[in-house]
Amino acid sequence: MSFKKTLSLLVFFFVFFSFTDPASASELDTGDTAWILTSTALVLFMTIPGLALFYGGLVGKKNVLSVLMQCFSITAVVTVIWTVFGYSMAFDTTGMVAGEIGTNAFVGGFSKAFLNGVGVDTLSGTIPEVLFFAFQLTFAIITPALIIGSFAERMKFSAMLLFTGLWVIFCYFPIAHMVWGGEGSFLGDKGVIDFAGGIVVHITAGTAALVAAVMIGARRGYPNQIALPHNLTLTMIGTAMLWVGWFGFNGGSALASGGQAAMAVVVTQISPCVAALTWIFLESVRSGKPSALGFATGAIAGLAAITPASGTVGPLGAIVIGAVSSILAYIAATYIKFRFSYDDALDVVGVHGVGGLVGIILVAVFASTSYGGSIADLDIGAQLGVQIYGGVFAVIYTAIVSYIVLKIVDMLVGLRVDEDEERMGLDITDHGEEGYHGI
Repeated sequence: MSFKKTLSLLVFFFVFFSFTDPASASELDTGDTAWILTSTALVLFMTIPGLALFYGGLVGKKNVLSVLMQCFSITAVVTVIWTVFGYSMAFDTTGMVAGEIGTNAFVGGFSKAFLNGVGVDTLSGTIPEVLFFAFQLTFAIITPALIIGSFAERMKFSAMLLFTGLWVIFCYFPIAHMVWGGEGSFLGDKGVIDFAGGIVVHITAGTAALVAAVMIGARRGYPNQIALPHNLTLTMIGTAMLWVGWFGFNGGSALASGGQAAMAVVVTQISPCVAALTWIFLESVRSGKPSALGFATGAIAGLAAITPASGTVGPLGAIVIGAVSSILAYIAATYIKFRFSYDDALDVVGVHGVGGLVGIILVAVFASTSYGGSIADLDIGAQLGVQIYGGVFAVIYTAIVSYIVLKIVDMLVGLRVDEDEERMGLDITDHGEEGYHGI
């Protein structure tokens, strides 16, 4: 090749790459991929065994296996539905009408059913799309698993499975699409900030939990004759697993291994620490003794609250969000549920519903660079309106869908075990097994 031709090629490549946005051409990043692989495992670890043990320790000993079984079974059911069409409903940008992009802001289409078109070389940003599929699956698993804490010890296993399947189809997948579905999504286009699932996970779970607790009714003997948590050691172990797994939950939502993920991990550590200390301080003032259960509950409230804000706030925001979420969750769990007589058995409403709302609202303030966040020139007032709108919309939508789904389940199989089965415990009546044989 002549010198002249060589020089011409060099000039061509220089001009081409000078005017090409590197970010526009997605390439696999092995560092990002490694981080999301790790995060996926961490988030699945939050449900099995983390949440299973957390909830298992809080119920009576005759119901411990039923709670573990519910968490594991939800994992299986949601995985199958997610693979068949759930992922497509949540993240396919092709609408259900006419097969055109943007034809439906509320739910995706079915072009990616059975992972159609998703191969080992297909990318989502800088990671394999099949990994994005798996990472988001873990969120779809833990959300309905959170709800079971509200109706623990009294819902039929068959009813729980049917409720889970219908609820994720008609509630979780559409909400996930509305918030995270990209350009054209209903809440995403309005500018709602929900980095890792304050609306998608915690507000939907908390709202559905409240509806379920009211419709199914209180446990036999509530509130005066309910057994205390049978094994707080299990609950503390489950709390630790949830806490560590949450680094994948929030840090992984950056979908990259850069500075945003690092800050998300940092604030995910700060918020639950502040929240747990706040909770046991309130306990000490009220009863004179800080409890292990209180520390665990406060920590989970702080983790739920920082979730939507973790990608945009700094340490100051994490401190305030942790403190406020703990105070409000404490009031919800120790006063409001008794005042209004709904049996939210394991405080899903107070911890996740209230915590999620706190994070969704306060991110409008603390995402601003004026308060240590990462968004410059943020119009706090306007963003506050957007966040409240998103939160209220999710509450209303979830409440309506949850009510309808529970009604359908009740007509088909019945929601609640009978009184004798509840007295014997669900381990025996649903599964024919005992968590602690002979005890």
